[in-house]
Amino acid sequence: MRMSAKAEYAVRAMVQLATAEPGALVKTDEIAAAQGIPAQFLVDILSDLRTDRLVRSQRGRDGGYELARAATEISVADVLRCIDGPLASVRDIGMGDLPYAGPTAALTDVWRALRASMRSVLEQTSLADVASGDLPAHVADLAADYRTQERQRGHTPG
Repeated sequence: MRMSAKAEYAVRAMVQLATAEPGALVKTDEIAAAQGIPAQFLVDILSDLRTDRLVRSQRGRDGGYELARAATEISVADVLRCIDGPLASVRDIGMGDLPYAGPTAALTDVWRALRASMRSVLEQTSLADVASGDLPAHVADLAADYRTQERQRGHTPG
């Protein structure tokens, strides 16, 4: 999976909104400044998120954005799908329609396993989990394992 800059910015913006007080409207410029997101790019992102009913907006001097549902009810996967579409796809072909035969036939199940693995992380991690830093146990365990592998390879986490 390669995440676009737009999708990564969208997740950051949504997590920023998740930290706002319930009912508080947050201005685009505040989100952009807090997360280092180009303001005009953020306007486009928020428009997509509003179309998908992940955020609500109010116009005017006192306007801004808020999450459309509780942060516990919006997963990282919801945001990524809104911006980039399916979490894992192969050339935009359905898994059952992939043209694999012979020794490559099992690749379809590899791609299915990849999609299931990504879903288990992204669908079960809410914006509230990220905002609080209290990730689901299986996600925290995977991240810890990865950090260990980085250290073993001589990489420092960035």
